[in-house]
Amino acid sequence: MDYINLGRTGLKISRLALGCMTFGSPDWAPWVLNEDTSRPIIEKAVALGINFFDLADMYSLGASEEVVGRVLAPMPRHKLVLATKLYNPMSADPNDRGLSRKHVFEAVDGSLKRLGTDYIDLYQLHRFDYDTPLEETLDALNDVVRAGKVRYLGASSMHAWQFMKALGLQRANGWAPFVSMQPHYNLIYREEEREMLPLCRSEGIGVIPWSPLARGRLAGRSGDASTRSQTDKTAAALYDRSKEQDDAVVAAVRHVAERHGRPPAQIAYAWVVSRPGISAPIVGISKLHQFDDAVAALEVKLSDEDVALMEAPYHPKPVAGHM
Repeated sequence: MDYINLGRTGLKISRLALGCMTFGSPDWAPWVLNEDTSRPIIEKAVALGINFFDLADMYSLGASEEVVGRVLAPMPRHKLVLATKLYNPMSADPNDRGLSRKHVFEAVDGSLKRLGTDYIDLYQLHRFDYDTPLEETLDALNDVVRAGKVRYLGASSMHAWQFMKALGLQRANGWAPFVSMQPHYNLIYREEEREMLPLCRSEGIGVIPWSPLARGRLAGRSGDASTRSQTDKTAAALYDRSKEQDDAVVAAVRHVAERHGRPPAQIAYAWVVSRPGISAPIVGISKLHQFDDAVAALEVKLSDEDVALMEAPYHPKPVAGHM
């Protein structure tokens, strides 16, 4: 496994991050794995040299953090990079959500308890909160960093102007800065190339894209291949609006895969990893064999012709994944 600095920080992360939405409680979603079935996957990630684990408090309403925390508990803490997120509702209570000062303080303590750790390596805003003044959120995040509960701050899908405004406020007030961005990015959805990715390169922000395989579509999985593909409403909202265009991209990926004698998933992963400024794609693993494609993709060398062929069928799309 190769390692890279996250943006301009000194934090070393593996070139792959393990997405942990899959782990937790099947009561939250039928495709989620319980602790017994999650354990071999998490332990395999560690064995492969993956040190970066991406969570969120809302995954299985906290059960994901609990499961991952228990499985990783025997590991030396300094060898792990634990990332989690806050924003989404954790209960019906109106204050148990969002990015208010009250919720930031309560959410970080909740995640620390569930993960069984004294600190979070990367604490991320899951989404932008239109109901809370940005200054309030950033001030609270600075306080949790200064209190030693969080080492670094990151953000996820939002508009580039919102992210730059936040960075400007942090600099102006001497607050702990965002060092990473987690955008929605893959061959089927490339709208982040317009503003967010150039912004991150300019500002030295690490980029850890989510859904690099477009919920399995770029791996060539059929619509009825899994429980998740049948029940994942988010996937349908993100990708079912332009199926004909997406199919053309998938076909191009398959063509390049045939050239290389590799599965399409490896090629789709390799494209994301090779894009300028990308630190580590977040890979979702529900079966052990899926690690093979993710790890092998780090060795794939795509030619300029390969890249051009896969990017050519793309057409502009509405912004997707910010809410």
